[in-house]
Amino acid sequence: MKINELKPHKKAFQSSKRVGRGTGSGHGKTACRGHKGQKSRSGGKVSPYFEGGQMPYVRRIPKRGFKNFASKEWHILNLKDLNRFEDGTEVTRELLVRAEIIGKTPLKIKVLAQGELKRKLTVRADAFSEKARTAIEQQGGKAEVV
Repeated sequence: MKINELKPHKKAFQSSKRVGRGTGSGHGKTACRGHKGQKSRSGGKVSPYFEGGQMPYVRRIPKRGFKNFASKEWHILNLKDLNRFEDGTEVTRELLVRAEIIGKTPLKIKVLAQGELKRKLTVRADAFSEKARTAIEQQGGKAEVV
């Protein structure tokens, strides 16, 4: 076979079905839609998840849980995590990211009083629990809200 002998398949350019053009055409009267029913009517569309009157899958599966749109997510930082820094260190977000205690995500940092602090530190965070604030100040450090 040579390139000049190539030709398209005979059905490649088949004309489209002309429906509703009289009974002699074979596609007249109901125009290939059948008798009655939703799909025979104009505008009779069935939604993609319609299952023939059966309870749709979307409504059958259980919906669990609740996501409060107004809730705030925090990086939780405990006092025991701060013992790795030297005395007199200023603990900031950048230092915590470099030390891989928190990730680079833009969540706010909250310091909680779990564990015992043994260092004198200046801690800068978005929020402190009351116990954490007093524990930092008892060691001679500062708890600064950024």
